[in-house]
Amino acid sequence: MSDLHAWQRLYLGATSSPLQPLHHPLLRRHGIRLSIKRDDLLHPRLSGNKWRKLKYVLRQALTERATGLLSFGGAWSNHLHALAAAGRELGLPTVGIVRGEPASAANPTLSDAAAWGMALRFVSRQDYRRRQDPDWLATLAADYPGHYLIPEGGSTGLALPGVAELWRELPAADELILPVASGGTLAGLIEARPAGTRLTGYAVLKGAGWLAETIGDLCPAALADAGWRLRLEHHGGGYAKCPAEDRRRILELATALAVPLEPVYSGKAMLGLFRDIEAGCYPSGSSLIFLHTGGLQGARGGL
Repeated sequence: MSDLHAWQRLYLGATSSPLQPLHHPLLRRHGIRLSIKRDDLLHPRLSGNKWRKLKYVLRQALTERATGLLSFGGAWSNHLHALAAAGRELGLPTVGIVRGEPASAANPTLSDAAAWGMALRFVSRQDYRRRQDPDWLATLAADYPGHYLIPEGGSTGLALPGVAELWRELPAADELILPVASGGTLAGLIEARPAGTRLTGYAVLKGAGWLAETIGDLCPAALADAGWRLRLEHHGGGYAKCPAEDRRRILELATALAVPLEPVYSGKAMLGLFRDIEAGCYPSGSSLIFLHTGGLQGARGGL
């Protein structure tokens, strides 16, 4: 039987992730001080920002006595991977609505999820686009009675407080840098942003002009906050796409910085940051912190 005691064991005994200074010739040349917040080390299975975003979502599901958890994602979804792990920890069945073909069930991400008890339901891209359609959600709720429905990526209003707690673990800095996909992590950080620290999100998806509106929906305070921005030019061709030259440079950065990076989220954002530093987008003397949002499990498939 799942209960809040399991949630307390999962969250309340955890320690914060380490902050690691980074060294690179480009940083010295441009007078930039850069550290990385290693949220990839928060939990062995609930990786990075997923651990933070799911914190109060899971508590609410348990409070409502949900009989299971249901959410959405692609074949390499960090979110579904983390949700399956959380369900196992909490004793809750999980269902993943997966965009793609059943053959994807053999990949490392979904193999883990299935091993942890997640039931995988594959849908076409056309059906997947309906993941916010009230009628389709009502059908899913009827198919899986008692299951708590969580939006794609875990990006819901309940995700914001867990993300906002990150600020308690950070020293003062001029700017916090992070990769952005569904927008929930950036929205949570904007909601509690200290006045002296700006936020820059590097979009990892192509055509992400809609992100600002989504972030505003999640965090209305963002609409009047001039202390954050999105960089939309470093998507590498689209979500989970990464040209060979970018892959090579991400690997070089990971080696030089002594930090594991993958080419979907943190690797792509780190490469974008270094390109922007080289282009002079960050003033000399700036103190920056990069948020590693995890997702290293996805690199097992050669993404």
